Amino acid sequence: MTILITHSSFEAHEMGPHHPESPARVRAVLQELEATGLMAGLDRREAEMAREEDILRAHTEDHWSMLKEMSPQSRYQVIDPDTAMNPHTLEAVSRAAGAVVQAVEAVVSGEDATAFCAVRPPGHHAERHVAMGFCFVNSVAVGALYAAEALGLERVAVVDFDVHHGNGTEQILAGHSNILMTSTFQQGIYPHRGERPLGSNMVNCPLPGGSDGKALRQAVESEWMPALDAFAPQLIIISAGFDAHRDDPLAGLRWSEADYEWVTDRLVEVAAKHANGRIVSSLEGGYEVRALGRSVACHVASLMRSSQAH
Repeated sequence: MTILITHSSFEAHEMGPHHPESPARVRAVLQELEATGLMAGLDRREAEMAREEDILRAHTEDHWSMLKEMSPQSRYQVIDPDTAMNPHTLEAVSRAAGAVVQAVEAVVSGEDATAFCAVRPPGHHAERHVAMGFCFVNSVAVGALYAAEALGLERVAVVDFDVHHGNGTEQILAGHSNILMTSTFQQGIYPHRGERPLGSNMVNCPLPGGSDGKALRQAVESEWMPALDAFAPQLIIISAGFDAHRDDPLAGLRWSEADYEWVTDRLVEVAAKHANGRIVSSLEGGYEVRALGRSVACHVASLMRSSQAH
């Protein structure tokens, strides 16, 4: 069975009325997994709190201390114009990072081949010492460094298909010879980075606004697949952003649910070839909740087929 890791704290974190990164996102994902019958085939688990030592592989002590000090007792603490904490945020942040570590532990141990973390807040904009863009701690970077440094994996691949570039993940992981990161994103939008890779272990594929699934498929086949095959990862960790969907209001790519299923299937093939099927996926963006739910269901269905094959 594919492991599903989530927690009620992910719905308790919120940044004010009308904010697009809302509790409705996780609710929509879980409701769609129920409605499609996929939930019955998942091994659902509660997300654990991250250990401080795991967070500090990806972030500075000053950054983590700042988040703890800024955590409010009531109302909101504003971090930047897009990002704020409420009294439940710190727990959600810790459990989001903890969920990815928990999933990596389970998958690497052979407990199951695939896992999906239905978490929020997202993490891939959080840099080593900066919270930004709805993100506080970089859960996927925490998980990748845990796999490489604590579990001793020699080759970990991070794949990011959010419409916004995972600047934080790139900044934290650039230069790590045992980690390869491939990504695709819309060029010229927030966070206005990524067109020049920060390290030789980065394969960045910016796409023009308006690009549809054909552009995604071309980038994956021409850039990602050769790099992933040459790297031969022992584990793939996905920053799974669904805001490149044509219905999403925050950007301008035009992907469909079928495109998310296709890219997941291709990553499943890489994992089957090199990693004994091992994939951990963690939710990043996706702000039109109906499209988000449908897209995640297609993504998870692909992971479940992979897990059944192993």
